[in-house]
Amino acid sequence: MKGTRLLASDRLNRLRADWLGNVRADLLAGLVVALALIPEAIAFSIIAGVDPKIGLYASFSIAVVTAIAGGRPGMISAATAATAVLMVTLVRDHGLQYLLAATVLAGLLQIGAGFLKLGSVMRFVSRSVMTGFVNALAILIFIAQLPELIGVTGITYVLVAAGLAIIYLLPRLTTAVPSPLIAIVVLTTLSVVLNLDVRTVGDMGELPSTLPIFLLPDIPLNFETLQIIFPVSIAVAVVGLLESLMTASLVDDLTDTKSDKNQECIGQGLANTVTGFMGGMAGCAMIGQSMINVKSGGRGRLSCFVAGVFLLILIVGLGDLVRQIPMPALVAIMIMVSIGTFSWSSIRSLREHPTSSSIVMLATVAVTVYTHNLALGVLTGVLLSGLFFAGKIAQIFRVTSTLSEDGVERRYVIQGQLFFASANSFAESFDYGESLERVVIDVSGAHIWDISSVAALDMAVLKFRRDGADVEIIGMNAASETIVDKLGVHDKPGALDKMMQH
Repeated sequence: MKGTRLLASDRLNRLRADWLGNVRADLLAGLVVALALIPEAIAFSIIAGVDPKIGLYASFSIAVVTAIAGGRPGMISAATAATAVLMVTLVRDHGLQYLLAATVLAGLLQIGAGFLKLGSVMRFVSRSVMTGFVNALAILIFIAQLPELIGVTGITYVLVAAGLAIIYLLPRLTTAVPSPLIAIVVLTTLSVVLNLDVRTVGDMGELPSTLPIFLLPDIPLNFETLQIIFPVSIAVAVVGLLESLMTASLVDDLTDTKSDKNQECIGQGLANTVTGFMGGMAGCAMIGQSMINVKSGGRGRLSCFVAGVFLLILIVGLGDLVRQIPMPALVAIMIMVSIGTFSWSSIRSLREHPTSSSIVMLATVAVTVYTHNLALGVLTGVLLSGLFFAGKIAQIFRVTSTLSEDGVERRYVIQGQLFFASANSFAESFDYGESLERVVIDVSGAHIWDISSVAALDMAVLKFRRDGADVEIIGMNAASETIVDKLGVHDKPGALDKMMQH
């Protein structure tokens, strides 16, 4: 009973810390994020081929739900480009209602991933892949600002420079209010008072004037519909979780705190499921907005919740004011995020780090920037990391042998990891031309991992037996013995005859 009370008390204290441990900074950071979310949500809606309100409603819904149910306090989730690009074909061929249904299904798949503890797959993502992911995202964030900097009036560049000056210089005087928020207020005031010729948030698209409502996607509930939406839903679910878990790990590092990756999967799933029923598109964690939040002082769940609520208030209640925010102010903030997100130390470390680590990092950056697909970039990095690791482990493998004084027995001592990459080296280490009565294969210093290594062991044993030698395997650990007993054939009846036939 006492233990239950202590557990309940710990949970209550953790909830209090997550929600009320940093109220003032979370409120201000949430406001900055809400302002920065508006043009991005509109832009992502345009990418997906839907009305701007779809992305704006989604950003509100996802931010609020993940703040409550997610596993990483201080991380911002909303409508994103990573998921928007996956919906283009579905919207073009089948319309908005199928997109809403795909969003709901993607959410359910993510919830299932959380309950299956798939969040733990992040341990397979190396530091080099994380660094490449961060650098690629910084580059993509900067590239995304170029349309606002090309073919524009000269005053645009002046405002961007002024915004960056405020963002970087104001913290030297005071940190009472986040400098990005001050930059937005000052540049908006200048733009309105001086009637400057610059693009504004209102030029990005029409802001909604009503609250989102609960609705069921208007689609036929049959197998044909499932065939249409499932491929999109699985892609959205995987890409969304990958980007969210990577962003959660980054925020973990920046704040020196831990997050619950499996709970984050569930939170993202709940957010997308709810959003689909509220007329919004799927989304996930946003590394750019999360960086704005963290750099503005946001640490708790309140910052993400406030960002979602403020977003809705701004677009519905204060739309006329929000429309006047100059895009250069938001571009300045995103450039700040890009500069702050890029790992500049990774450039200096290219010569110091192992070549394989540098290749993994650069490949992750290159594929991500070229395809504009974070999932492909990270997948490339993970695969390369696995290949390099397998190659290194395969090199730490040795076979030595000694011949008995009477010349009738040879003892082979295996050391290292025996798996697909080292199986050939293992097979080539035996001399089958010797005339021996007995062969001892000592694997006490080795571990047998897979079917390739078991097959190599089978072949070695059977070849020696074919030539009349008595073969004994000694020193096998319990795990290796289990896989050899299950997959091995050298001790099974007729194994030698089958090999002779081949």
